[in-house]
Amino acid sequence: METRMVTRREQEEQSSQMSHSMQLSSQIKKKTFTSSDEDASYSDFFPIIPADLMSVKEVLDLEIIPRHRTWEILKETMDADEEYYREKWTPFGNEAEKVEVDVIRNQHVLRTRIDKMALRKQAETKASAHMKYIECLSQKAPDFSIPLRAHTVWEGMTVKLSCTVHGYPPPKVTWYKNGEPLVMSHQPWNYTLQQKFGLNSLEIRRCSPDDAGEYKVVAKSPLGEAMTFGTLVVNSYQGAVAGSGRSQTAALQLQQEAKFDSSFSPTWVTEGNSLTLECAFASALLPFQQDVTWFRDGIQLRQSSNVDIKTSAEKATITLRTTHKEHEGVYTARLRTWDGIQEHSAYVYVKDASAAQLGGPASPLAVQVSDVNRDYVFLTWLPPSADGASPVEGYYVERCDLSQNEWVRCNVDIHKMCHYPVFGLKEGTLYQFRVCAVNRAGAGRPSKATRPVLTADPLEHTRTTVVKVDRGRTITITKDELEGQVRAPFPPTNVHACEVSDTYVVLSWTEPEPRGREPLTFYVERSLVGKNSWELASMDMVVNSPRFPVFDMIKGKQYRFRVRSINKYGVSDPSEPSAPISLGKPQVVPAPPDSVMAIRDTDTSVLLQWKEPKDKADILGYYLYYSETGKQDWKTVNNKPITKTRFTVHGLKTRKEYVFRLKAVSRAGNSSYTDESRSILVKSAIYVPSAPSAIALLLCTGSEMVLGWRAPACNGGNPVRGYYLDQREKGQKTWTEVNVKPAKERQLKVCNLTSGHFYQFRVFAANVVGVGKPSEPSEAFLCEKWTMPEPGCPYDLEVREVRNTSLVLLWAPPLYEGRSPVTGYFLEVSQGEEPENWTAMNDKPISDSHYKVSGLQEGQTYRFRVSAVNEAGVGCASLPSEPVTALTQPGTKRIEIGVDDDGFVFLGYEADEMNEESKFLWSKNYTEPLEAERTREETKKNKSHLIFTDPSEQDLGLYTVEMSDNPQLSSSYDFTAEDLERLKELSWQVRNPLIALKSGWQVEVSEKGSVRLWLQTESLSNAAELRLIFNDREISSTQHRKINFDKAKGLVEILFDRLSQEDEGSYTAQLKDGRAKNQLTLVFVGQKFRETLALAEAKRYDLLRKSGPYFQEFLSWSVNEDCELIIKCQVTNTNKDTSLKWVKDGMELTQVVYDQSSGVSTLTIPQVTKKEVGSYRAVVSDKRGEDVSTLELLDDEYNKLLHQLSKQCALSASPLNIQSTAEGFKLYCSLKYYISFLKTSWHYNEKRIDQEARSKPGSTMQRVWIEILNPTESDKGKYTLEMFDGHETHKRTLELSAQALAEALLEHQRLKQLAIAEKNRAKVSKGLPDVVAIMEGKSLCLTCFIDGEPAPEVFWLHNDREILNQDHFTITKERKCSTITVNIVRMEDSGKYSIFVRNQYGSETVDVTVSVYKPGEKPPANAVEMGL
Repeated sequence: METRMVTRREQEEQSSQMSHSMQLSSQIKKKTFTSSDEDASYSDFFPIIPADLMSVKEVLDLEIIPRHRTWEILKETMDADEEYYREKWTPFGNEAEKVEVDVIRNQHVLRTRIDKMALRKQAETKASAHMKYIECLSQKAPDFSIPLRAHTVWEGMTVKLSCTVHGYPPPKVTWYKNGEPLVMSHQPWNYTLQQKFGLNSLEIRRCSPDDAGEYKVVAKSPLGEAMTFGTLVVNSYQGAVAGSGRSQTAALQLQQEAKFDSSFSPTWVTEGNSLTLECAFASALLPFQQDVTWFRDGIQLRQSSNVDIKTSAEKATITLRTTHKEHEGVYTARLRTWDGIQEHSAYVYVKDASAAQLGGPASPLAVQVSDVNRDYVFLTWLPPSADGASPVEGYYVERCDLSQNEWVRCNVDIHKMCHYPVFGLKEGTLYQFRVCAVNRAGAGRPSKATRPVLTADPLEHTRTTVVKVDRGRTITITKDELEGQVRAPFPPTNVHACEVSDTYVVLSWTEPEPRGREPLTFYVERSLVGKNSWELASMDMVVNSPRFPVFDMIKGKQYRFRVRSINKYGVSDPSEPSAPISLGKPQVVPAPPDSVMAIRDTDTSVLLQWKEPKDKADILGYYLYYSETGKQDWKTVNNKPITKTRFTVHGLKTRKEYVFRLKAVSRAGNSSYTDESRSILVKSAIYVPSAPSAIALLLCTGSEMVLGWRAPACNGGNPVRGYYLDQREKGQKTWTEVNVKPAKERQLKVCNLTSGHFYQFRVFAANVVGVGKPSEPSEAFLCEKWTMPEPGCPYDLEVREVRNTSLVLLWAPPLYEGRSPVTGYFLEVSQGEEPENWTAMNDKPISDSHYKVSGLQEGQTYRFRVSAVNEAGVGCASLPSEPVTALTQPGTKRIEIGVDDDGFVFLGYEADEMNEESKFLWSKNYTEPLEAERTREETKKNKSHLIFTDPSEQDLGLYTVEMSDNPQLSSSYDFTAEDLERLKELSWQVRNPLIALKSGWQVEVSEKGSVRLWLQTESLSNAAELRLIFNDREISSTQHRKINFDKAKGLVEILFDRLSQEDEGSYTAQLKDGRAKNQLTLVFVGQKFRETLALAEAKRYDLLRKSGPYFQEFLSWSVNEDCELIIKCQVTNTNKDTSLKWVKDGMELTQVVYDQSSGVSTLTIPQVTKKEVGSYRAVVSDKRGEDVSTLELLDDEYNKLLHQLSKQCALSASPLNIQSTAEGFKLYCSLKYYISFLKTSWHYNEKRIDQEARSKPGSTMQRVWIEILNPTESDKGKYTLEMFDGHETHKRTLELSAQALAEALLEHQRLKQLAIAEKNRAKVSKGLPDVVAIMEGKSLCLTCFIDGEPAPEVFWLHNDREILNQDHFTITKERKCSTITVNIVRMEDSGKYSIFVRNQYGSETVDVTVSVYKPGEKPPANAVEMGL
């Protein structure tokens, strides 16, 4: 897409230049040079114009151009600026006139040729751009899809070395032999080199030992290089073998060059974290090697703000301070050497950072900015590999103005394609851009931000012209200066669509020429094809660049667009309409690749290959995914698309099976997943074994030697099938073959040797792949008959069962025993990898050829050697063992002993790693073979069992096992007499098994009253049998009793629809399943049977009861926090006719609350008294039936109620308070209410306060107190109230301090004085009636008793006036009483009469109303009638 846009821009520029250059002309009048003091007339002056621009005056004078108001404005502008330009152009002088002459002379030639040249150039440019685009798409770095492989041939045979290389442009292929370029002209009759369609082959005819060696093929192209190696081994019939190595005499070098030692491996880093890669060197760098260079995907990395490269004498490092997905790829460190360069490469994987929100997608990558204009840029990016919890639906584009440092979203709606035009930017501003993927969970993490981009006019440089004048001088002229007289702008040209999508179209046009000095903006208008009406497409937006994206087009409609130029002088005419433009077809995601194939590589990696889809034009690369077989837990391999069709996936678990799948990546999104690849087991591909080592001379007879050696450290993933031995005499260079047929054992007898000569030997190991490299030559052995009395050296020293603190040594006895048989062995150990100081391990000889070494230090490295001893003495020591580290390997297993399902005793071992060739090797005491009659071996997958047919004491001993391809995986077990006794007992139990029980006999009663007897065992087979015995006779299913036997569940059931007395007895179940048996008996008699029968009958009755309305909850009582008694029941299955009645002792209760919706009915009793004792009965009934619930609140139940009520009352008790009284002070506690059942006692300082003269306890319904009479200061202390509810004691405590007591005493004295005053105060002790009625004419006598000390004064009042008339009223006053008599009552005597008494302590007034009525009238109803 970027290539297409650049091509279009070039076309636009060329078209613009061509159209203007065709109009070049000049009406410049020649003029000699004048000084600044001379006046120049306007008629003599015209500006100097470069050859690619027509003057404005010439344009205005052309007759063929139609006139418009704009032309008149331009002419007026030229007249107004005449004076300004008269002075400006005078200094150019005669030099400018020369330029004018050249311009005029060339105009005519340019006009005649411009058409053909422009068209030809346009066609050539377009074709060239298309070819470059095709080449860019198909470019590919060199890669060997089929590498060279090793070959082993006989002398004289023909061999062809072949490899296949791919890449574009086609790479250059060079062949090397032993590091030197292979020159065909040296042996043209022997070498034939062919290259065809990427297949490169080298044919060598009649191979000789000189042809052996290491062959290398190097493919190079501008995109990188690749290489492959292969070894050719030539076996000679005369015994000489060539090709295993290449000896060369290196040039004299004063210093050893550095080479890579330990270097970085495939690395994983999380997005956003730092990354450091390190390469160590085997020696210090030489001066010419100091410049270690780093590459990523073949592109050199340099020091920057994010990349830190350091090189020291010992190592080179590169650090990426912040990693992004764009940084994923192959990292290479390159080191210069004497012969050229040495490289180390590894892939760096960048993992996704944690999602911005749960289920969100990963971040996009490779955001690129192109087509930068004043207010417009075009963005492209790559979709992420991880969609999150749901597929990616689109993207949000964000921009950041670096002057404000704030990210702003560019698009409101999500954009589906991986490209987007950003419009409305500010000119001359630095911006950064980033993209976020969106799925259903929301927006994911943003991508890496782009580099800062400056918005500017990309054609600004084309508006400047440099004119050369005499003597090397130059004059710079800008078009803005030449176009200063242009005011109203011209219309733009070449309006077209430069970018078409299914959601938007980007318009492009060419700015007008001349454009004038004033800044230009544009209006964009559009019209539907077939209509003449035009509307503004740019609306209120200011368009500064010749680019404009249109988003609101309707699919299926065609539009034409035109553009107007605007400056401060006005608006131009519209441009010519564009060709019809419509939205493009939606881009479709590519098809997925196919034929995904996984190939073994190493123990932790797999090589993936696949085929590209047929339509691969828009594919940008591929994403890879992997999962362990059967788990469907897919994980992403790469987060940067891979452009090749093969990739090595690292970081896999050894011996695990994996499947793979891929996605193709394009701007339209990712394709669907490919089909899963075939499952592959991760393990190393097989190759030739490594070289054997430690060649030792075991026996020499004078003409024969017996040699032994150590097996190769690595068998190449396939068992060693044999060994080849070469020999040569000391001083000779040619090796002679000893054996043509491979030796199966690691020792060989060499015959036909010459006594007294020295011989050297080397050994090759071979497997199914081929022959490996030879061992190092042995030391020179003297061929001389052994006659020494001491024994020879032991050999085949091997290590087994390596643990953190121990290991086991094995060795073979020496072949030469000396003068007497070997009697034992001495062992020595040396700590460290190199043998220095040997220490004896045993003081006395060991008779066995194996030994368990204990007491080792974890993590330390050791070497061992063994010497044989006989009567003559100690012989020579064996060769030292390989260095071994005392450390338990991960996955190390032990031998387990047990009994299998058939009752056989077995030893079992499980291998952590196995392949097709692996075998379990069992032995006794490390060397003794097992007796086939007594044991047999069974192997399933990675487990092996050694089974004893009839274990006895003969089978006791030490058993060992090891893996054939990895003897380090080994273990041992000492089978003892205790094990034998224990396992024999277990074996008998297995062979005579019991059926395991899950549950014995159980009895259950259903809601309907049916009874179920059942038991359950483990799952039984279909052949299982059941016998049921009831009271000594076998039973089966009947109508009354049903028997079920579910074998799969092991369930035995006896179902009784209605239990009866005849069913009482014992039930026995006899079960048999193969060899397994069991028998269980249920004794279903006595109380257990009666209880079950009663329960069944009760449930049957309950089921019948529930046919109509019934009590879901029967009557029950409870006490709430307010100490109220709540009697409650709940009914259900009611309807509108259902009634509920409560009765107590035969009396219906009406205070009951019944909620018909919930069925809950309650009776609340605020205060419990003896009245609540009785029998409560609730009856719910309708025409379907009735149900009764009874609550006997009597005796024990009533006592329970009182206990609960007492407890609740005690819990409601408040803290103790103090209250002063006239007699003393009172300590009291408030309760909801108090009942006598709650026993209370008071304590002072932990001692009970008994009833005495100074204390007086008391209680009311809401309060309990004790009053302390006549208190003193000694009454301070701790007071406790204990309340016993019949079960618990509840306490309330008050600590009466001295201060509190003082305050209480003070208040007591005050109240005491008030009490005395109240006692002596004048008062009316017996008052008058409120209303008195008397008939007119009678006498009224009112008497009132009084009290007080001293004797109070007495006054009588009538209507609040003192009575003084002693004729009509008679008043008597005594000490304790006073009487007033009204003689012959008259009507005016009616009213209020009062008695007022007083003394020094107080006073009191008592009122009485006297009502006088006439004879014959009735007195008031509420009056006391007097005078009768």
